[in-house]
Amino acid sequence: MTTLIDISRALAAEVDALHFSPPVTHVYNPLRYARLPHEAYLRRYGSGEKDVVLLGMNPGPFGMAQTGVPFGDTTMVRDWLGIEEPVDAPAQQHPRRPIEGFACRRHEVSGQRLWGWARERWVTPESFFARFFVMNYCPLAFMEASGKNFTPDKLPPDERQALFACCDRALCASLAVLAPHIVLGIGEFAVKRLHAALGETSVRIASILHPSPANPQANRGWSAHIEVQLAELGIL
Repeated sequence: MTTLIDISRALAAEVDALHFSPPVTHVYNPLRYARLPHEAYLRRYGSGEKDVVLLGMNPGPFGMAQTGVPFGDTTMVRDWLGIEEPVDAPAQQHPRRPIEGFACRRHEVSGQRLWGWARERWVTPESFFARFFVMNYCPLAFMEASGKNFTPDKLPPDERQALFACCDRALCASLAVLAPHIVLGIGEFAVKRLHAALGETSVRIASILHPSPANPQANRGWSAHIEVQLAELGIL
């Protein structure tokens, strides 16, 4: 039977074969160099079917890029999810975006907000993951020469199409394993990719506000906002 780990390893190999042009100068694939904590997350919390899957875009520089866990702020991953494993370095590392793994002292605000909300409401990871699972659509983090984050939606059409084809296959395979009743895109990009990948499906698709500090609305009480959204969706 196919597992999330099988899907992750296949996706890692597929995206490693892709090529990206400037302004992208560095590409990080945490499914490779942060494989140990990433697979620990899948093994511990991704078994069994889930009611709700939350889908993000791609790794943040101080989140999944460091820990291999979606929205993986180091403190939250280590202290609440209980995961801490060795992390290697990418083959080509940007000097302004070093991979320090769990020694990283920078915080992923989106991850602090998402996992902080889950901790406040469900107290234990086991209670949260009994119903929910969190994953990212794209496993790669992209950087420009300056070290600036580059999001996958801004890739040239041919590169974007090749990447999205890999990610669509992995997304569909993962949802087949998890069998959720509803998938929540965290932000508009994720919602668009869900509709594109799943097409006509019996799985319900909806969106919730992205917790990024770049989103002004999220800075005015993100957890309270999504409590309302989830209640309106009948999830809480």
